[in-house]
Amino acid sequence: MNAGHFASVLSMCGLLLVASLATADDATAPANKPQLRAEIDRYVAEAWAKQSITPADGASDEEFVRRVYLDLLGRIPKYEETLAFLDNAAADKREKLIEQLLAQPRFGVHQSDVWDMIYFGRNPPGYDTDKRDGFQTWLADQFNKNVPYDKWAGDILRAEGNTVEQGAPMFYVQYKNQPEDATEAITQKFLGVQLQCARCHDHPFEKWTQMEFYGMAAFVARLQVVDSGMKGKLKSYAIGEKNTGDVLFTGPAAQQVPGKKGEPVKPKFLGGAPLEEPEPPKDLKEANFPNGKEPPPPKFSRKDALAAWITSPENPYFARAAVNRLWAQFMGKGLVHPIDNLSPKNPASHPELLDLLTDEFKAHQFDVKWLLTELLNSRTYQLSSRSPVPDTHPAWFERAAYRPLSAEELFESWLEAVGYHDMLAANKEELKERFQAQGITWDYIRRFFGRPNDGVGNFQGGLHEHLYLNNGQVHQLITERKGSLYDTLSQASTPWETRVERLYLQTLSRRPTPEETQRFVAHLSASDDPRGRLHEAIWTLITCSEFRFNH
Repeated sequence: MNAGHFASVLSMCGLLLVASLATADDATAPANKPQLRAEIDRYVAEAWAKQSITPADGASDEEFVRRVYLDLLGRIPKYEETLAFLDNAAADKREKLIEQLLAQPRFGVHQSDVWDMIYFGRNPPGYDTDKRDGFQTWLADQFNKNVPYDKWAGDILRAEGNTVEQGAPMFYVQYKNQPEDATEAITQKFLGVQLQCARCHDHPFEKWTQMEFYGMAAFVARLQVVDSGMKGKLKSYAIGEKNTGDVLFTGPAAQQVPGKKGEPVKPKFLGGAPLEEPEPPKDLKEANFPNGKEPPPPKFSRKDALAAWITSPENPYFARAAVNRLWAQFMGKGLVHPIDNLSPKNPASHPELLDLLTDEFKAHQFDVKWLLTELLNSRTYQLSSRSPVPDTHPAWFERAAYRPLSAEELFESWLEAVGYHDMLAANKEELKERFQAQGITWDYIRRFFGRPNDGVGNFQGGLHEHLYLNNGQVHQLITERKGSLYDTLSQASTPWETRVERLYLQTLSRRPTPEETQRFVAHLSASDDPRGRLHEAIWTLITCSEFRFNH
């Protein structure tokens, strides 16, 4: 890139930043709103009134279409999808679009990406837990079939079958021989309770005692990871459960004595009663779990009892933790923040609303698609992210939260922006493997963009991202082959003003401002190095800050 071109690109990036701060037009609220979405808006508006807060305007159609595609499908809309939505004058077009996106197969794929990170993170512990295609495929299927949340959460905790064909047992594989680690994960991810401090001593700030921690750990103390053989090209694992064995309690960490064996602890539900379990037969011979075979079930399963208790509608934590997590996923932060700390000492910003969402979720049999339909059709979700409020996560949801795209979202959105799928179709080719395209190395993408926040939603970008965007492989996606965005723009006979509009709609899901159009037309219509200038223009938009965030 020569100096003249680079200055032009920097100028265009400046215009993008200015444009991203422009005020959006008010959006028309959906008509005939069902009760829950109306109640969501009522509770949020009451909080605004009490706090003397003026909310942001409604999101423009351009903001909304980009946001909802990213949130539900994990990618920006295609050019044709953006244009069709923007040109649609129907009053209910947002509601219809939400309904259509929830029905697409990519909905499950994206939700699997999101929830896989909840259950495993980028670098899960345990051998072979990085190869969890079976779990991810199974989880995507649960979302697409709209299996009730309590059913598939229970399947994870019961862990029947193997990690390749059934998928769900992979959750426990990462905690092989570590019942204490599994206990911390289970209580945080399924109950929204941070129990880790009670692992070493009675919790200094909460009601949880060390004995309660080990009472929960006893439910998974008998689990054993079993190599159940090869399934195709993948090694599969199953979860065996012994009939005997208990977790041993050796007292507070400060009182540990070398060689102390400890006292066995019986299972006890968190904040509830001890588990009533039958005594094993006196002549019971403990089964071995040989490799290559899936283990037989125990005479009595503690983990199944735990799964039934956790997913029960009567459980005081389960449904509440789920709706708080789903709210945070689509609204930027939880009604309780952080989302896995539902403690009396960390109250909800809108307690009545959290109670209502919990009750309605249970009343609708843990129907995730129903809940998302109501959340996304609320005025609260459809606010603009453009507002004088400086907070990354506004305390009272007075504007939409903007967030960085995940590594998966960024990769998929780059493919749509450069017309990669159209190029493959035009050349009668197929994408052989997900996250493999035109020389892109997924390990690099995951390394540089895989952890965009600090765990509570604060963006932690840095020099590594900048260096990759400027010097990494992303430019290789801008192919000149038939069907690509580059090919479409370079071969078109329409004026550059029309082509610049197409460029913006396909990359940023919006039309350019008059000043942006003027600058890009001047850059692209210059006679020197037309190929390089078009490449630079596309690169500028897919690597700028506006593309990096959802808006």
